[in-house]
Amino acid sequence: MVTHVQNPAVIAAIAGAGALLCLWGFFRRLRRDRLLADTPLMHIRSAAQGYVKVAGHARPANAAPTPAPLSGRPCVWWDFKIAERRRDSRGREEWCTVETATSVELFVLADDDAQCLVGPVKAEVTPSRINTWYGNSSRPLGGPPPVNTALLMGPYRYTERLLEVGAQVCVVGELRSRSETGDLAAATAAKLHEWKQDQQGLLRRFDADHDGQLSVAEWDAARQVAARECEAQKLQSNIERVSVVSEPADGRPFLISPLGPERMERRERRMAWLYFALGLACVWVCAWALQQPAALSGP
Repeated sequence: MVTHVQNPAVIAAIAGAGALLCLWGFFRRLRRDRLLADTPLMHIRSAAQGYVKVAGHARPANAAPTPAPLSGRPCVWWDFKIAERRRDSRGREEWCTVETATSVELFVLADDDAQCLVGPVKAEVTPSRINTWYGNSSRPLGGPPPVNTALLMGPYRYTERLLEVGAQVCVVGELRSRSETGDLAAATAAKLHEWKQDQQGLLRRFDADHDGQLSVAEWDAARQVAARECEAQKLQSNIERVSVVSEPADGRPFLISPLGPERMERRERRMAWLYFALGLACVWVCAWALQQPAALSGP
């Protein structure tokens, strides 16, 4: 008995498009794997400007860690999604996302002898904890229960992904540093305020015509001296170097993960070969569909 396939050309076209998409994903993951392997793991203190791979413990940038919006758990990064169970026009149930948000706050990455800031905006973050639970309100009344069970189902589903405080994290991104020397104008104003507390000393130093008050020109001379002294103090002081790892400007991947460098590379390789296997399956489906006779249509 011959089986006729309805619209084999459409099936072949869909499978062919899927094969091309999988081929693109395969080469993309291979490039990412090669890029991760070729980017050496550096200590934060010795990392140069540019694309880097660094690792350390995640810590909050502020004195107190950020509480996760849904559970209230302390973390350095969070992402959440709230979905509501609804019925479509055909009466079928589906989950519809009603609210989602992602943290954009800086956090600290610290290794044994140095630290830097991480700006997670547009990063691909692998969380150290994922929780999903259910409730009856659009926002949960508390964190996830100790045990998730079908008895606790509700019309709302809460999914929260976290990077916990103290998690061992590997970051791959672009390191940018700047020297933090402070505000010269503010330092000059502070020094002038200090000098004003000793009016006699200020007059002895800058009252050139000895009339007991500072003219506009004499006050301007005092301001210039204060600025020069502040500049000299800054040159003699230690300059603080502030480093931030953020999204690369050239489109290279920006990854934050608790997996570690070796496991991150293995993940990219696994994903590449998964795309390859799916691509082969799509090619087989495409070839099979092209060999099928179309179903005959008629009255």
